[in-house]
Amino acid sequence: MSDRHLVTERRFVATPRARIHVATAGEGRPVLLLHQTPRSWDEYRDVLPLIGRHYRTIAMDTAGFGDSAALPFEDNSIEAWCACAFDLLDALELPKVAIVGHHTGAAIAIEMAAAKPERIVAAVLSAPPYVDAERRANAAGKRVVDEVTPDADGSHLVALWQMRQPDYPAGGIDLLDRFIVDALKAGPLAAEGHRVVNGYAMETRLPLVRCPVKVLAPAADPHAFPVAGKVAGAISGASIVEIAGAMVPFPDQMPEVFAEAVLAFLAREYPPR
Repeated sequence: MSDRHLVTERRFVATPRARIHVATAGEGRPVLLLHQTPRSWDEYRDVLPLIGRHYRTIAMDTAGFGDSAALPFEDNSIEAWCACAFDLLDALELPKVAIVGHHTGAAIAIEMAAAKPERIVAAVLSAPPYVDAERRANAAGKRVVDEVTPDADGSHLVALWQMRQPDYPAGGIDLLDRFIVDALKAGPLAAEGHRVVNGYAMETRLPLVRCPVKVLAPAADPHAFPVAGKVAGAISGASIVEIAGAMVPFPDQMPEVFAEAVLAFLAREYPPR
């Protein structure tokens, strides 16, 4: 199916915990895309039609991000975001899916595969964090990325931009513009989302993942690349591939490369019908 014949459709889906915004493209077996903090479905804007050539591809906004309704602030956790994702799948009447997650989205994907393995057929974990007791202890009480204090002169917007700039391609504006829009929409969750990840007991959940797993390791991502091997090593049978030149915004920085890596894995483990 040619990209030009694919239309990305956006809509809201009512679920028990939150009204969830989704963007979809394509037909066939379902694939759920999960974004990083503090992004939205827009992280996959250029990936959707590429994977949508072969699959019914669904990019959801995590509760409280993008256009999805927020949970009570104190209820935010990887487990709660996982539950919201399953609520969405229930509402869409999708009993089994493949999942693709990037950064925070990868943590949610891990929890989904661990919590309800009968519903997850395959998983792609792009730039997954590795959160264990040591990371939780080191992160406790510390300032996180995207944490800025709003100021009437707008200086916090410059601070937010400059905080993220080292992790984005030099000289580019478009990708950072897209990031800023999502960060402002997320509000306090832009920073809180990172604390949520830092509080996740991931090391107890990784061994429970039973589906086929591919870990994508962006080589120019200084946060995720060093721990990609730990994540893959903790999941029985998981394989890992290094992506040269890929940075923190991998899906929207290199959408063709990202989609190609995902599709190569799904073709073996979750072939289109």
